[in-house]
Amino acid sequence: MKIICLIALITFFLTGCYYDKAELTYPANISATCDTTAVKYSVDILSIMSANCYSCHSGTAVSGGGIILDTYTGLKAYANNGQLLNSVLQNGNVPAMPLGNSMISSCDLNKIRAWINNGTPNN
Repeated sequence: MKIICLIALITFFLTGCYYDKAELTYPANISATCDTTAVKYSVDILSIMSANCYSCHSGTAVSGGGIILDTYTGLKAYANNGQLLNSVLQNGNVPAMPLGNSMISSCDLNKIRAWINNGTPNN
């Protein structure tokens, strides 16, 4: 009986409590910062749009209400009139996008906002 209690006690102390620092144990889980200081259309915005919008809003898509966003000129028009940002913010001013999906990440939202605030450069 004493051996069983001793084994249970040792097992408890070895596995019962564990303290670690997440940033040391799980470095990949550290929340990355979202750099919006140098947002580029050709890198950041195209990537976001391709991942979230082009399945419906490209020249070859049959859905999307005729809104084509896979060209700089097409996207710039919707960025400048406020529809792009309002739709991805899903604020109720225009239809929420991506349709039927969750809101895009806050980092992607911030990149779109930064690109618009910088004058929608074609860079």
